[in-house]
Amino acid sequence: MPAAEEAGATCVAIIMDGNGRWAADHDLPVLEGHRRGAKTMKQTVKDAVAVGIRELTVYAFSTENWSRPDDEVSGLMEMFGELITSETPELDEQGVKMRFVGRRAGVSERLQQQMDWAEAETAGNERMTLFVAFNYGGRAEILDAAERYEGGGEDAFGKLLYAPEMSDPELVIRTSGEERLSNFLLWQAAYSELYFSERLWPDFDREELEAALQEYATRARRFGARE
Repeated sequence: MPAAEEAGATCVAIIMDGNGRWAADHDLPVLEGHRRGAKTMKQTVKDAVAVGIRELTVYAFSTENWSRPDDEVSGLMEMFGELITSETPELDEQGVKMRFVGRRAGVSERLQQQMDWAEAETAGNERMTLFVAFNYGGRAEILDAAERYEGGGEDAFGKLLYAPEMSDPELVIRTSGEERLSNFLLWQAAYSELYFSERLWPDFDREELEAALQEYATRARRFGARE
């Protein structure tokens, strides 16, 4: 399998879908599905570094996910904080810079502090940037940018997004067989190639990541132009 540079995709985004269905299939509580999904994300970050991906954006929690049952949401918030504390040192050792993108309003002060800490701890790393979309919605991001926009075209507008340094993803992967963006990176993914995996997120692995990169390598990106 060629490295990501050879396959042409070094900026990849993933919609990590299917934790709940995986848990149901295994007769487990939904939070166990999320915990298994967290392990998969940890391994996927390692795999992304290994194959040469330079930017990886993962959809961790959307602005719409607050409508889920209270016990699921509270469990996710607790788990998210635990993961930041436990995984940031290892990500730092791997040379991964962390960036959290999304609205901070509505997120607990403690969790905001943990996110700020993780970003500060890894700020100097250059091997790969991991963008974690948390309390994120593509429409919310565009609306928040529009409130501050004073003209100047696309470049000026782009600088008002949550992470203006983020490259537009060349490839967006979605697991679980669903085929939609679900309000993810609506501005940035305007010309991204899409890859839909039948695997539920906890079952995603390096083989499937490499299959997505291989598929991407066969496509011709024209950005609206003709050949």
